[in-house]
Amino acid sequence: MKKESREFLEKYLNNASPTGNETRGQEIWLEYITPYIDNYITDIYGTVAGALNPDKDYKVVIEAHADEISWVVNYITEDGYIYVIRNGGMDHQIAPSKRVNIHTKKGIVKAVIGWPSIGVREKDNNQPSLKNIVLDCGCKTRKETESLGVNIGCKVTYTEELMMLNNTYFTGRALDNRIGGFIIAEVLRMLKEKKAKLNYALYAVNAVQEEIGLKGAEMISRRLKPDVAIITDATHDTQSPHYDKKFTGDISCGKGPVITSSPPVQNNLREMLINTARKKKIPFQLKATPFFTNTDTEAFAYSNEGVASALISFPLKYMHTTVECVHKDDIENSIKLIYEFLISLKSGYDFRYIK
Repeated sequence: MKKESREFLEKYLNNASPTGNETRGQEIWLEYITPYIDNYITDIYGTVAGALNPDKDYKVVIEAHADEISWVVNYITEDGYIYVIRNGGMDHQIAPSKRVNIHTKKGIVKAVIGWPSIGVREKDNNQPSLKNIVLDCGCKTRKETESLGVNIGCKVTYTEELMMLNNTYFTGRALDNRIGGFIIAEVLRMLKEKKAKLNYALYAVNAVQEEIGLKGAEMISRRLKPDVAIITDATHDTQSPHYDKKFTGDISCGKGPVITSSPPVQNNLREMLINTARKKKIPFQLKATPFFTNTDTEAFAYSNEGVASALISFPLKYMHTTVECVHKDDIENSIKLIYEFLISLKSGYDFRYIK
């Protein structure tokens, strides 16, 4: 990985981008891709799309989502303690004793999620839940807490930042799915540096509000009306404990990007991705999901009159925790796969099953 790419990855991942408040992360992302695009568009909720050849009629999207799960301040007690609700798929089981940042109009307020000692907890208060997760920002009254800028609706994120395990795994919070944002940004960089000529319009889309129902992708897909969409997102590595491969599939970090079979995934497009990987000797894995993929794939596939859509996932350990892990080789091979697909795709390609 190039030095400037690594610096961008760390800056992008260490920045907080809670669902509904993704602006600063989007600014960091846009600043990085600007040298590699012709122009960009944004929408009213903050989704950003960097464009190459925007004057062309045939439109291709490569997409990731920009938001991370978080908490939201919901109630402040008279003693100054803070109760929260979920903003996306936050896991209450990992919350006790965490350090957090409360994002206020006055800036970051530091707090901790307090938890009583094992020696004093009552039996019925032994497990964390939304009823007993309490934030402590060092204040003794509600008025004092509010004086720091904390109020109802403030987003709360964990403080963990990016690090490496064994010089192999990137580890941290919200790798789901800002690793995807990094991947599509690096595809743009490769296209520019290799002076690749595309005969269609390409939009690299970093969508907001995926974690609460694919909302950003829904909006931008209706606006762009693309012909093809390649979605990136995380999928579960099933080698770590607690997985039953008979039900979860056999997916491993380090063995390449994952190409999914699912009703929203257009089969001809999927086969083209598989053939590209085989031709270019890029390692890949296969996965099947019933009904839907639980990613922005659905938002694009079923928008407008239908969009040929496919999902390329990177295996991820410990999803929706502060120690998500992604193998560096899977990142590089995902970038290669998307790049090779894009330079081989011809404008106007018709993916219909029946013509």
